[in-house]
Amino acid sequence: MSEKKKKNKNIHAGSNFDDFLKEEGIFEHCQEVGAKYAFVMQLEDEMKKQKLTKDELAKRMETSRSSLDRLLDPNKSSNIRSLINAAAAVGKQIRIHII
Repeated sequence: MSEKKKKNKNIHAGSNFDDFLKEEGIFEHCQEVGAKYAFVMQLEDEMKKQKLTKDELAKRMETSRSSLDRLLDPNKSSNIRSLINAAAAVGKQIRIHII
């Protein structure tokens, strides 16, 4: 193999994206944000199906609108109890899997 080809070789070739995120030290953070994003999208879909406003959902959850807004922000952490309460407020449950 020529010197030119060796220099241009992608050091990540053959690795997977999870490995890349681990190398960068952001794997766990990306998992957290991704899971929260997926939850928020499902919750918002259910709110649309039920024609439920944020104010109405906050009232069902017995919380403030600002707390609900934080819950709906994928970049902000939420505790599991808040996620369970939000799901219950739309008549759903959450399910957690370890893979």
